[in-house]
Amino acid sequence: MMTNPPTQALPTAALPTLVLDPVEPQHAAGARPEAPAAAGRPGTRPSPLRPLRRRTLPARWRITVWIVLSTLFTLCAIGLIGRSLSLATVEVEANAQITQEGEEFVRFVTEGVDPETTKPFATPERLLEVYLARQSVDKGELLIGLAGGAPVGSLSGVTGHDPGAAPDASILKTMTDPRQRSGVVTLADGEPVRWGRVDFVVGEETGSLLVAQFTAADRAAVDRAVGTLAWVALAGLLLCSGVAWLVAGQILAPVREVYRVARGITEHDLTERVPVEGSDDIAQVAETFNEMLDRLEDAHRTQQQFVDDAGHELRTPITVVRGHLELLSEDPEERQATIRLVTDELARMSRIVSDLLVLARAQQHDFVRLADHDVAALTLDIEAKAQALGDRRWQLMEVAEGEAAIDAQRVTQAVLQLAANAVQVTDAGDRIRIGSRFDGAGADRRLSVWVADEGPGVSEEAAKRIFDRFVHGGHVTARSDTAGSSPRHGSGLGLAIVRAITDGHGGSAWVESTLGEGATFGIDLPAPAAAPELAVLELEER
Repeated sequence: MMTNPPTQALPTAALPTLVLDPVEPQHAAGARPEAPAAAGRPGTRPSPLRPLRRRTLPARWRITVWIVLSTLFTLCAIGLIGRSLSLATVEVEANAQITQEGEEFVRFVTEGVDPETTKPFATPERLLEVYLARQSVDKGELLIGLAGGAPVGSLSGVTGHDPGAAPDASILKTMTDPRQRSGVVTLADGEPVRWGRVDFVVGEETGSLLVAQFTAADRAAVDRAVGTLAWVALAGLLLCSGVAWLVAGQILAPVREVYRVARGITEHDLTERVPVEGSDDIAQVAETFNEMLDRLEDAHRTQQQFVDDAGHELRTPITVVRGHLELLSEDPEERQATIRLVTDELARMSRIVSDLLVLARAQQHDFVRLADHDVAALTLDIEAKAQALGDRRWQLMEVAEGEAAIDAQRVTQAVLQLAANAVQVTDAGDRIRIGSRFDGAGADRRLSVWVADEGPGVSEEAAKRIFDRFVHGGHVTARSDTAGSSPRHGSGLGLAIVRAITDGHGGSAWVESTLGEGATFGIDLPAPAAAPELAVLELEER
């Protein structure tokens, strides 16, 4: 900005000082200090709980509105904070300009000489005249030289400001107040001006240099930039609204599918399911909903099947009992025969109801309770109980050695049912064989328990459906030597119970037969063997 002449001492000039007020912190527009929280009033009671109001705004709109509002709040906060920081930067730069100008003037006063006499300046007016002639001001900067409190010259980089015009008297009075060396004044139009003053002495005369920075142009540039960013933010907000609307629709699409499927479910149709895509939280909701529908469908199917089975099987014995009771004779012998027949039908009804309840309970998760049991002891126990079913030649052919995780009571029930069926198709003295064995090894090991008879056998066609409900082998006839006071008549549910028990274990029921040469019924149950423990030898150091 200037070229300093050779330095000379100024014994009569005191070193000037420059003190600037710190930059005042800028607050965001409309920001106010937080008021202290009001203390709770004594004696006040909490408002009673109000019932939840029903939301009328769709979830998609709520999601979109909340995203837009949160984005708008964030953008406004960023804009206000950015504007405050930019305005603070303007003030800091203004202070820096004033400080730099004051330091240059201090060096000039200390080292400068009059270029005409090559001697120190004789008057403050001459010093200020030479200094201002050598200076060039930046945009928004104003330099005013004062000698004896009166203006002697100025330089202005402020747009629309006349360098020769005298400053406002009140503003000049504030800037020349000896109690202040810097500060901020506000012009008549509300524009803030930051200023600093450097006082000096030449001989016995005093002078001052006022340095002022007009920040209106820089503040306006900040406001324009903020305005431009506001328009960009508005466009971004509109784009965000569209994206939020689309994303909310995609997120809620599985929920709408759940709603559609739920509305389509009727009492007689529980087969529809929600399509599942992906593996996120919404997909897990759809999977859980489908699992719930599966359980409801199973329960409904079990209930319907139980009702149908009970109505189908109990209708005939009820009709028989009612018909015989209506025609009950007064003759003692006929009355006794009728009572025996009615008692037999009621016993058959009881067995049918018990079997139906077992099949209905087979759909429950706790139908089979697994525990480790000794298979050899279980086989011997089953064979001992089977001997009470009828006068037959019972033979235990093979016994599995080892333990297996099974439900011993259910396995006993299944095998005794197979033995009871064998009794029904054989005559007194016929041979019935029972056995158990392990097949496979390790994780693939299975327990097989079987019952073989010498009855008429099962046809190939009947064997395919013999484990279904209310299906007979087509050749079963009542045997008078079976246990009980009357012949046993099959209800067609025994083998269905056997299959339900094996299904509960994760196994299978099977039959092998040649028509006219007897049949072998059996069950296969998973019985994985535990891996053998490796012996660990501890070697002692010798």
